[in-house]
Amino acid sequence: MTEEKLKNLIVVGDKVLIKPLTEKSKTKSGLLLPPGYSEKEEIRNGYVVKVGPGMPIPFLAEEEIEPWKQKKDDKVRYIPLQPQVGDLAIFMAKGSVEIMYNDQKYFIVPQYSILLLERDETII
Repeated sequence: MTEEKLKNLIVVGDKVLIKPLTEKSKTKSGLLLPPGYSEKEEIRNGYVVKVGPGMPIPFLAEEEIEPWKQKKDDKVRYIPLQPQVGDLAIFMAKGSVEIMYNDQKYFIVPQYSILLLERDETII
């Protein structure tokens, strides 16, 4: 049911919606971490759930160089984003915005905050 509700979300511009991986409550040696410890980490990771259309390219006709003279029937063109749905993204938490949607934690991350993507080509 949550996937159906996620279909209603529209990610705008060069933003990516990421569902974070489960947070660790213990270290490798078995020490318990205090609540909120992982929230202070500068680098986070998670799976890409939705991707925006990209960065808009203004339509400029050869004879018109003023973008405000654009006709209403002209379609906006976009530079596509590199992330794809299902990618594992490693991103900087400082540039992201944390939201709660249907009792799930998500991050809205601009493309420039994503440091690395891991894509499994066998799934696609």
